[in-house]
Amino acid sequence: MSRAAVVADLIRAHARALKMPGVARTFVELSRQAIAEKWSVEDYLHEVLAAEVASRTEGAVRNRLRAAHFPETKTLSEFDFDAATKLDAKQIADLARGTWVDDGDNVIFAGPIGTGKTHLAIALGVESARQRKHVAFYRAADLVRVLHEARDDRALGRLHRRTRRVDLLILDEVGFVPFDRAGGELLFNLIADRYQHRRSVLVTTNLAFAEWPKVFGGDEKLTTALLDRLAERATIITTRGKSYRMRRRETERADNPKASSPARTSPKKKPTETSRTHKPKKG
Repeated sequence: MSRAAVVADLIRAHARALKMPGVARTFVELSRQAIAEKWSVEDYLHEVLAAEVASRTEGAVRNRLRAAHFPETKTLSEFDFDAATKLDAKQIADLARGTWVDDGDNVIFAGPIGTGKTHLAIALGVESARQRKHVAFYRAADLVRVLHEARDDRALGRLHRRTRRVDLLILDEVGFVPFDRAGGELLFNLIADRYQHRRSVLVTTNLAFAEWPKVFGGDEKLTTALLDRLAERATIITTRGKSYRMRRRETERADNPKASSPARTSPKKKPTETSRTHKPKKG
């Protein structure tokens, strides 16, 4: 084995020991480029360290996305703003910058089913994760179940502390499944805790605020107090337009009209004279 190969193996071993995978992956290729372009030692060192910084950033983003538990990955570039009635694309782009999460503010997407609320919520969560913020995604009914289990295990305080470390809590589908009174109180306490510590919440709902009490066990006082904490520092965006699924069905029918038209049944033929059976005459 040549001296250069031995040195390269030693550098890789040192990089692994120092947990610098970016250095281990790029130092050989960068050294060739440095020789070809006559870099200084400082230029070469800068490029190797920059590769390590980029590697760590990418790793951190992957970890944030994995920890968020998104049901699927959605991005703003995939969202059809043309089909979303009166939705301000510039306002959504401003939210994607994430300053509202830094400030501990909230966002509420309210509108009919199928108008893109969950897509937008996930996309903003993905952008926050890319900014190396801690994000957690829950469907509202699932979070209430988790809160119930934590209370029964006497681990509610631990769950609150863990959730407090999350920069952005996404609460999806508020209004799809009503909670019992205890579940509503548990969710209220969690949101009140985040309000107190200036941690952001993003909510999607298909209900008008006046309908929220029926989700929270009919408790109007608790619902009013919860909405007061959510809405005080919130950007409220209403989504409108046809349901995405309805638009997709219409597109599929337009692309394949034969599949959507009912099959025609052929009329039954009357028996012909020759097909009739004749009884023999009696002699």
